[in-house]
Amino acid sequence: MLVVAIVGMAGAGKSEVSRVFESKGYARIRFGDITDEELKKQGLDVNEENERRMREALRELYGMEAYAMLNLTKIDLAIKNSPVVVDGLYSWEEYKFLSNYYQQNFRVVGVWSSPATRYARLSQRPVRPLKLAEAFSRDEAEILKLNKGGPIAMADFTIINESSMKDLEKDTKKTISAMEKQS
Repeated sequence: MLVVAIVGMAGAGKSEVSRVFESKGYARIRFGDITDEELKKQGLDVNEENERRMREALRELYGMEAYAMLNLTKIDLAIKNSPVVVDGLYSWEEYKFLSNYYQQNFRVVGVWSSPATRYARLSQRPVRPLKLAEAFSRDEAEILKLNKGGPIAMADFTIINESSMKDLEKDTKKTISAMEKQS
């Protein structure tokens, strides 16, 4: 069974791509759920500032591969019944951890959108909207502090998401088909 990790900058469409995989029978595991759960445990609001602090704190505590390690049991349980899609791979270390663990059964799908497109989407999203300065700051933090560029560069497949949801869904289904032919 495959483990497919979705990677991209905020607003690129990672969650939408993950939902298409889920509709095709993949079990979906969202790495960001760990952040949300920990914020709730500590009684903190779910917002950009608290999320960033929590992501960085968890990585300081467990290492840069924290989210892969903390989700490994969920992935291992899910993969017994279906292929798995991981929504939100971030760091190079998470990439290396999952790649070494799942070896030939691991794939990465990069979702790319231009900064202008992503920032427009992020400002309009109903949950956790970001202003331009916040979106740029998040990009900078994810590239410099979370080593996010490596997994994007090493993606086995890349989906360009510059137009409609319909096109994104079509391109994702093509990617799933191509990936499954390789396996």
